[in-house]
Amino acid sequence: MSPKMSIFKSDFLNTLQQRGFIHQCSDFEGLDQLAAKGQATGYVGYDCTAPSLHIGNFLTMMMLYWLQQSGNKPITLMGGGTTMVGDPSGKEETRALRTIAEIEANKQSIRGVFVKLLKFGDGNSDAAMLDNAEWLTKLNWIEMLRDVGKHFSVNRMLTMDSVRLRLEREQEMSFIEFNYMVCQAYDFVELSRRIGCRLQMGGSDQWGNIVMGVDLGRRMGTPQLFALTTPLLTTASGDKMGKTAKGAVWLNADQFAPYDFWQYWRNTEDADVVKFLKLFTTLPMHEITKLAQLKGAEINEAKKALAFAATALLHGADAARLAAETARQTFEEGAIAQNLPTVEIPLGELEAGSGVLTLFVKAGLVASNGEARRQIKGGGLRVNDTTVTDEKMMLSEANLTAEGVIKLSLGKKRHVLVKPA
Repeated sequence: MSPKMSIFKSDFLNTLQQRGFIHQCSDFEGLDQLAAKGQATGYVGYDCTAPSLHIGNFLTMMMLYWLQQSGNKPITLMGGGTTMVGDPSGKEETRALRTIAEIEANKQSIRGVFVKLLKFGDGNSDAAMLDNAEWLTKLNWIEMLRDVGKHFSVNRMLTMDSVRLRLEREQEMSFIEFNYMVCQAYDFVELSRRIGCRLQMGGSDQWGNIVMGVDLGRRMGTPQLFALTTPLLTTASGDKMGKTAKGAVWLNADQFAPYDFWQYWRNTEDADVVKFLKLFTTLPMHEITKLAQLKGAEINEAKKALAFAATALLHGADAARLAAETARQTFEEGAIAQNLPTVEIPLGELEAGSGVLTLFVKAGLVASNGEARRQIKGGGLRVNDTTVTDEKMMLSEANLTAEGVIKLSLGKKRHVLVKPA
């Protein structure tokens, strides 16, 4: 079911609707009644496929945030078990299977980001964190087939987008991937039994898997379960959100620096500013309405407000202020701010001379030498604020500024300092 533009009884659904989070819900009326009583325990699952979550996960984390703010209980489910299987959703080929050691390392790296947004504890609305490895890795195969597998129709499973699209493109799907939706559906039932969880939230690409869990719960005797999804994140120009020249926009500071995170939001397209203020900040709606009135050059103030609020939410107010000041020094004063992202290279490389193409790739400003050449032809690369015109240019100690760094720039907004180690 798609959302109706109406007033709900619960603060939770009203907030999500006002801020643009809702794509589909299995039963608005039932979920609204539950949330209005403060009895909606809801979860989002996060597989441990990388050392950090990304900006798409930030969206569902915000759903958990608003669930807690409305007096309901959020659950973060770590996918220690489902990561061993691999979610085929949105993938054109089988995911590489990760070792248990890799999954555990990723899980430990990911866990810390949730405390930035959620309050954990033993209270009725305090967040809890579980790991589906606790039950999935202990299941007996034959009992699983008899007790759970009997409730699944292969005919229906074949209609799910994660399976159907792969088969239509004649791309191979492994048997282990085919079972992912069974594992995810069983998670929902297990969480319902263990802690009374009644709601699963996720991106729109997870709708099929989530409603499978709702149906499995009905068949296995749980109270009514609910599904709620958020729209696919795209920019005003139609691009998938969260991609940069450096790759994904990660949430861990060691994967994507707070300054880069601030700059990502500062560079938002004009048409996306209000939407992102609603989704990725906790600014009150009346403040967002005021910012929405800014036009022309003044819209940059709204972008700065977005950048500060989103960065402060995830990395803290001090990191957001430092990023804002670094940007001000760099762009308004033309100074080399020492808080710009920094890449260290061995002193010996500079003494011998390092190619300009290689350094821009190492700095993460371009993905390849070929891309660097294309940027040079368009006048897009600068060294110490001087445009690069020779792709064979060599950089050495002679290029170090008085601050002992070499400033590399891509366009007017992206800068990295190269520092000899």
